[in-house]
Amino acid sequence: MAQPDKSSSAGSVQTTRTMFETIEFIKQQDGATITEVANELEYAKSTIHRHFSTLSEMGYIVKQDGKFYVGLRFLDLGQHARTRREGCELAKKKVKEIAEQTGERAQFIVEEHGKGVYLYRAFGEHAVRTDPGIGSRIPLHATAAGKAILANLHSTRQAEIIEQADFEPITERTVTDPEKLYDELDEIRTRGYSFNRQENLDGLHAVGVAIRGSEDEVIGALSVSGPTHRLKNEWFREELPDLLLGTANELELNIAHS
Repeated sequence: MAQPDKSSSAGSVQTTRTMFETIEFIKQQDGATITEVANELEYAKSTIHRHFSTLSEMGYIVKQDGKFYVGLRFLDLGQHARTRREGCELAKKKVKEIAEQTGERAQFIVEEHGKGVYLYRAFGEHAVRTDPGIGSRIPLHATAAGKAILANLHSTRQAEIIEQADFEPITERTVTDPEKLYDELDEIRTRGYSFNRQENLDGLHAVGVAIRGSEDEVIGALSVSGPTHRLKNEWFREELPDLLLGTANELELNIAHS
């Protein structure tokens, strides 16, 4: 028996959801056939065929060897979404400088829909490549950059994000108590930088500092991350925070006068 056409009965909003579900699926699978998408997402094959025909005509997906893949037209949208944010092009240069100075991995992360999103990253000589990649979303409360952003948001926005957060532990050290998180955010706001002590990946430490825009609003955060056997003692607790604070100050001055 043919599967029900869920998108045709639920209206345009469901149709939009269906389209993006199919795109996400072929991205996760690194390519899929119409039958595979229809079976996995439980849509009628005719529905998937219509969506794919339109997406293919518009250049958002491509067909190769019988499978459909995400098309490069999304690259233009992603680049626009990234560069439209204040200070992001200036942050790119600083991320590279930090990676070269520390020898570790450096990144610039922003908040969107209550999640952290990687916009830029760079790898130093000894960096470990453990992050999920540009555009990937991460929990703010379990990362150094994310906590730096959270700590400096307006209290109303901060509360909204924390109330909606999933506090399921990622590691044994992940903060799972909102009240404990609020206390830590107060400390971060006071001293100016945040720590991640194996909270989203065992064996990884990180330091983060928030970046403010021309209107003194938080626009993102810089962070440095590396293995615990290198990010430790004074280098981790004092020297890296000082380096990031100095870099943040330079970046904010450049943003203010750009």
